[in-house]
Amino acid sequence: MTTILVDADGCPVINETIGIAKEYGLPCVLICDTAHEMHREGAETITVSKGADAVDFVLVNRIKKGDIVVTQDYGLAAMALAKQGLPLDQNGRWYTNDNIDQLLAARHKAQKIRRAGGRLRGPKKRTADQNEGFITSLRELCKSIQL
Repeated sequence: MTTILVDADGCPVINETIGIAKEYGLPCVLICDTAHEMHREGAETITVSKGADAVDFVLVNRIKKGDIVVTQDYGLAAMALAKQGLPLDQNGRWYTNDNIDQLLAARHKAQKIRRAGGRLRGPKKRTADQNEGFITSLRELCKSIQL
């Protein structure tokens, strides 16, 4: 059975994800570190020690072929794709083998700018349209799995 795995540290669509998991009868697992510890009805929570990429490593080790992975992290999305998971971001964009290389390259470029002392603009305030985009994409993905 497909499981929805959520990189829950800083994820703005946890409640929406749990609601859709319930709609489709799919288990939902939230993985977070001790700085973001949370418990929500309708989801299993796994809390890991704080540390660079600690959540990512635990999440990747749980992915089975066809599992849905909700993450904002391009590196984690790439690992999910390698394990034949189905990653999507908090705005509903599906990570695919066609777009992941470009996203990873953009992330690398941004890291180089920051390391050199440059500054980049932060994300804009989250909108209702972004939430709707996520909900629509996650429902489409869940429907396609159940066909």
